[in-house]
Amino acid sequence: MKIAMWSGPRNISTALMRSFENRTDTFVSDEPFYAYFLKESGENHPARQEILNDQSSDWNTVSKILTGDIPNKKLIWYQKHMAHHILKHSDLSWIRHVTNLFLIRDPKEVIVSYQKRFPLTSHLQLGYNQQVQIAKTVHDFSAEFPIVINAKDVLINPKKAIKILCDMLNIDFEEKMLSWPSGKRDSDGVWAPHWYSEVEKTTAFQPFSQKNVVLDSKWNDIYNSCMADYEFLNSCSIKVG
Repeated sequence: MKIAMWSGPRNISTALMRSFENRTDTFVSDEPFYAYFLKESGENHPARQEILNDQSSDWNTVSKILTGDIPNKKLIWYQKHMAHHILKHSDLSWIRHVTNLFLIRDPKEVIVSYQKRFPLTSHLQLGYNQQVQIAKTVHDFSAEFPIVINAKDVLINPKKAIKILCDMLNIDFEEKMLSWPSGKRDSDGVWAPHWYSEVEKTTAFQPFSQKNVVLDSKWNDIYNSCMADYEFLNSCSIKVG
């Protein structure tokens, strides 16, 4: 099974990758389209040149790899993707050959977290619009809506949420998905020093903490653009309860 997990930045996407990587049967890939995105968009992200040197920036090359044989003779290939790495002209035909999932988080929390560390100028940096684009593409070719899971539900009850997710994927749940060794991973992208400092300290999903997030009015346009897509995706999300 090849799993393409589509998320946005400042979510629990790396923790969820840790969870799957801790399985005995799973190989993980960390943001395989990052170099493509940087080359096509011209964005000047931290470690830009290192990323371009480390990964192929050719869309067709990467998508062919992602739909090929699972590395290391594993049974599951968990591919962590950032939805904002997909551009309007990107050919999504390859996603027919993987199981597509979506990880979402309240836009207020994402905006607050993102803008503390990096400049935020467009809702497209946060991936909600692209998640909807990908989800609709999946629906067009499969007549089914892909699995959506809310980060809040995972943090409130990790075991129940991950078990439900595994059941929906028709794979066995493993207790070891709920904890992992702290520190760096060879599988982490070369950008990890700029983004993963907090997750490297963790050994499990961190307990959910309800925040009273108040956005400055300067973020209203970005928030409203993201919120419409978030609400659509959240209405289709797994009900953990």
